[in-house]
Amino acid sequence: MIYQGNAITVARDDDAVATLTFDLKDESVNKLSQAVLDELFQAVEAIHAEQGIAGLLVTSAKEAFIVGADITEFHGLFESGEEDILSMLRRVHGLFNTIEDLPFPTVTAINGLALGGGCEVALATDFRVMGEDAQLGLPETKLGILPGWGGCVRLPRLIGADNAIEWIAGGTQNKAAEALRMGAVDAVVPDESLMEAARDLLDRARRGELDYRARRAEKTGPLKLDAIEQMMAFETAKGYVAGKAGPHYPAPIEAIKVIQKGAGEGRDRAQEIEAKGFAKLARTDVCFNLVGLFLNDQLVKKKGGQYEKQARPVEQAAVLGAGIMGGGIAYQSAAKGTPILMKDIKEEAIELGLKEARKLFAKQAERGKLSTGEMAERLSNIRPTLSYGDFGHVDLVVEAVVENPRVKGTVLAEVEDAVGEDTVLASNTSTISITRLAENVKRPENFCGMHFFNPVHRMPLVEVIRGEKTGDAAVAATVAYARKMGKTPIVVNDCPGFLVNRVLFPYFGGFSLLLEQGADFQRVDKVMEKFGWPMGPAYLLDVVGMDTAVHAGQVMAEGFPERMAREGKNAPEVMYDQERLGQKNGKGFYAYEEDRKGKPKKVVDEAAIELVRGMAKADREFSDEDIIARMMVPLCLETVRCLEDGIVGTPAEADMALIYGIGFPPFRGGALRYIDALGVDAFVELAEGLAEELGPLYAPTDKLREMARSGERFYA
Repeated sequence: MIYQGNAITVARDDDAVATLTFDLKDESVNKLSQAVLDELFQAVEAIHAEQGIAGLLVTSAKEAFIVGADITEFHGLFESGEEDILSMLRRVHGLFNTIEDLPFPTVTAINGLALGGGCEVALATDFRVMGEDAQLGLPETKLGILPGWGGCVRLPRLIGADNAIEWIAGGTQNKAAEALRMGAVDAVVPDESLMEAARDLLDRARRGELDYRARRAEKTGPLKLDAIEQMMAFETAKGYVAGKAGPHYPAPIEAIKVIQKGAGEGRDRAQEIEAKGFAKLARTDVCFNLVGLFLNDQLVKKKGGQYEKQARPVEQAAVLGAGIMGGGIAYQSAAKGTPILMKDIKEEAIELGLKEARKLFAKQAERGKLSTGEMAERLSNIRPTLSYGDFGHVDLVVEAVVENPRVKGTVLAEVEDAVGEDTVLASNTSTISITRLAENVKRPENFCGMHFFNPVHRMPLVEVIRGEKTGDAAVAATVAYARKMGKTPIVVNDCPGFLVNRVLFPYFGGFSLLLEQGADFQRVDKVMEKFGWPMGPAYLLDVVGMDTAVHAGQVMAEGFPERMAREGKNAPEVMYDQERLGQKNGKGFYAYEEDRKGKPKKVVDEAAIELVRGMAKADREFSDEDIIARMMVPLCLETVRCLEDGIVGTPAEADMALIYGIGFPPFRGGALRYIDALGVDAFVELAEGLAEELGPLYAPTDKLREMARSGERFYA
């Protein structure tokens, strides 16, 4: 044994080949923490000191090669200052350069995932062999940074600037066949043949059949592009990527600039350019928030996994109500491999649900994600029915009928009589109390909420709602089923609107108050879209549907009258009275026409403008800052109240629910991280000023005021 540490071992065989193996103890995956990098320094020094080594194999003993750097260390490191960041990067560059410059050929055997720093380790060796199920990628731009351990230098020189820009700016995980086609790896083999193939490649390089020195010269020299080719490659890419990334995500464009600046340089100078580009991004608020988002997502997934361990598996599901929502739920279940019964009382509703599922499967086939045979097989996982005859073997039923407590109560009572005693019943209600609905069932411990967001196939969040009598087993089974469907479940406690809608409607309340005081709804939309929302509040209300918004608003007003009840009619109610339901009937705050793809396209509607102008009680001008404050403060305060009331367990879960459920701008990190960014004291001062004029919707809680006085934050 040449070296043995907690994460890395280096062994030498009888043929003078050293094998460096990553196997981080007490962890399920390999990560490049600062401690692991320290070990890698020591391991490489030991290899250097060993006499007679003729080749190096780099491999992993875990199911994945290396998933990347240890992201839990990022906030602390990035806050330490630019010089500390540059020092770390230069140190790692030196380490990887040492591997690249070893006086014998080197090969990496890539199994599972090789992402971020793991990919950059592999790029430092001369050759790479990949298991056919493995994936390779540099996802750093998704964290608001760029590949900083040589990825922006080595990858373009291996696969060309165009291809490297696509990988790096997109932050994609790339399958083995694509990596081979691009030239990022030298061979792809069945996973069980990986080590044998890597050793064969190393032996061929040792015999001189493969010129490893030429490969190094290619990776360490300038990019082979003349000035015109560089301009075409980089300037075209910048325009395209800027359009895709948008103004709030600077990392993809900065990565292209780094590659461009380093294109004419040798390795060391290009790496210094990369380091400075990384350090610049690492100190931004966007990076801080996106790293925080990743950590929050990991916490949510960990909690979901803990529930899943306790759950009885859902092998057969059912959905009641076969409209667009029911069809979407059936599609998602069937697509992920869980057979599902789709029941309705009308043939036409069944056909509508099947049509929705067929349409979604057809889109997958058109994009090449499914073959025709796979599409037919998955569609066969949906079994339509008009009766409860086959419900005796169902593990979980999702009730997705009309949003009416009487109808839901009747349906739940019927289905409970048709299923087994352990079957979980879950209501896809968006507003009705789970505790109230539980009054209709004999086994309330088996009943909970399972709130999907529309469209089901696109929206990642599922709220799992625990009623007063809901048992742990029901929650665990529902969380496990949601995860099996490819969704992110977050468990919340019962209250009007649960978490997401309870937080969203104060945002709409702030919007209605703005319109009452003379704000132009089109301008409010533009300001909030510039702030980072995917659509402004007027457009969002049109998409939600005015009937849905009015009903949910009434539930909120009844549940929280002090904050959410208003005298007179608000803007959605005025629209509803005029039968302007939004996209559902082609007119709301905007009018809607079909675009070339048959999708609704909003256009200005003078009738709507006049209608809103007629409900205004004042004619005030608002700055962009005023609009943002009046919209965001109620939403953020309601998120705080949900946390204080125990509706949601942690700041991380609250923020992730808003990002996944209503499109809260990810680069801002969530409502509670947004308060932290403003400063709790500054936010409380802003809210108190607005509350004096606008009332309780804007009033901070006593606990938030105490946090402001004591300098507390939601996130450490």
